[in-house]
Amino acid sequence: MKKNLLTVLILALLIVNIVLTSIMMISVTGTNKKTAQLVNNIATVMDLELTTPGGDGEAAVEVSLADTEVYNLESSMTIPLAADSDGSQAYMMCEIGFSMNTKGDGYKTYGSKIAEGEMDTLIKDTVNTVIGSHTEAECRSDMEGLKEEILAAVQDLFQSDFIYKVSISEVKFG
Repeated sequence: MKKNLLTVLILALLIVNIVLTSIMMISVTGTNKKTAQLVNNIATVMDLELTTPGGDGEAAVEVSLADTEVYNLESSMTIPLAADSDGSQAYMMCEIGFSMNTKGDGYKTYGSKIAEGEMDTLIKDTVNTVIGSHTEAECRSDMEGLKEEILAAVQDLFQSDFIYKVSISEVKFG
């Protein structure tokens, strides 16, 4: 009789253990989901995800090298920069290149015109406006931010995101 009673007691404790374990798992899963959502919200606020300027927060689009055409402005550009706090005028000399997605929407419309140099004046004016609004110190300290600003301005100019990357090389200040 004692053996049967002991077996029933062990079985009851086993069932209680299973019930409590399942309740604990359900509560931990809910908390885990809330924690993951909090981390995602913080990352969004801090803008840690890769985004394209003017892309409305969408993830950056990967373009294969086979679908990329690179266009370099033919001449080196000399751009007058905004005056520093002491009033001194500085210039930035650089070469600008654009990576274009040949499968992009605007490429069919503007790609051949850009490649033939028909849009050079508009593009140079846009680049001059963006770079010229910064001081030498700002340009030196945040070249990536400058590239993003140029990219956003050029994408706004063409009302399309077929240009997806800006390259600045041969940078000299004077």
